[in-house]
Amino acid sequence: MTQEVRAAGAVLWRVAAGVTEVALVHRPRYDDWSLPKGKLDPGETIAEAAVREVREETGFEAVLGRYLTRTSYPVSARNGSGTVPKTVDYFSAEAVSGEFAANDEVDELRWLDPSAAEKLLTRPADVHVLRAFCQLPVGLSTLVLVRHAKAGKRDEWTGDDDLRPLSEAGLRQANALRRVLALFRPDRVLSAPRLRCVQTVHGVAEDLGAEVRHEPLLSEEGYWPDPVLGVARLLAVAGDCGTPVVCSQGGVIPDLVSALADRDGVELPAARGGVVPSKKGSFWVLSFRARTADDGPVLLAADYYPSALPTPSPSHP
Repeated sequence: MTQEVRAAGAVLWRVAAGVTEVALVHRPRYDDWSLPKGKLDPGETIAEAAVREVREETGFEAVLGRYLTRTSYPVSARNGSGTVPKTVDYFSAEAVSGEFAANDEVDELRWLDPSAAEKLLTRPADVHVLRAFCQLPVGLSTLVLVRHAKAGKRDEWTGDDDLRPLSEAGLRQANALRRVLALFRPDRVLSAPRLRCVQTVHGVAEDLGAEVRHEPLLSEEGYWPDPVLGVARLLAVAGDCGTPVVCSQGGVIPDLVSALADRDGVELPAARGGVVPSKKGSFWVLSFRARTADDGPVLLAADYYPSALPTPSPSHP
């Protein structure tokens, strides 16, 4: 059986003197200029690998934004018999702190505007990634919309359904979400007022030293009497700056995401039967153009992560 090599990386960006710059690294082993990237460690998600590799190769801490694209190419097999496929998943990532120091893998880093960076990149595949990054502006605001983790079967719970707790599998999903969502640097946590929803994101709030705020309009009972009001509430949350994490239910998320995408002309990932996906323990990373004096937040990208556990790359158009 052919073993695929998995890797992840990022277009690391910053704004300096009003100009967007991206980081390119020079690897003496290959004598090339590339985007920071590297292989996944065992049990690591692509998001975790991207942030770790950026830190190791550039010295900078990064905050993840939208998913960009995947590149694929053959590499030599370890046993020397032919080649195996290698895939690299890329994110947009903002540099928030740090300083470059030459290391075993990288001996030079350059901050360049995208046009100059494209000319310096050695491989066409990296140019493709950079162009995907340039399709949207930097500085988008992020809202992470989570479906609650597994909580057993509704018909097997004899108590108040609002109080149905996470199962053992759900607790594992919640722990994975706690770890992965931190890479997006959330600053507040909101949830439908259901125990399973609150439990799913409690760890995220705990890491922030904050409480989980209840959002009744984003529960199934609160949303469906007036979906327009529910959409407006999510947009208000998105427009309050920062990076909120919002946990809701499977009866709400597909309609909510579809409504936003239809309103703002965003193509969503293809789903079986045309239904917007929303598995238990999954999440959407919604990227908005920030609110202006004349306009509210506008959805520009939507990426679906079927799990916070190690999985294939997120779904995107």
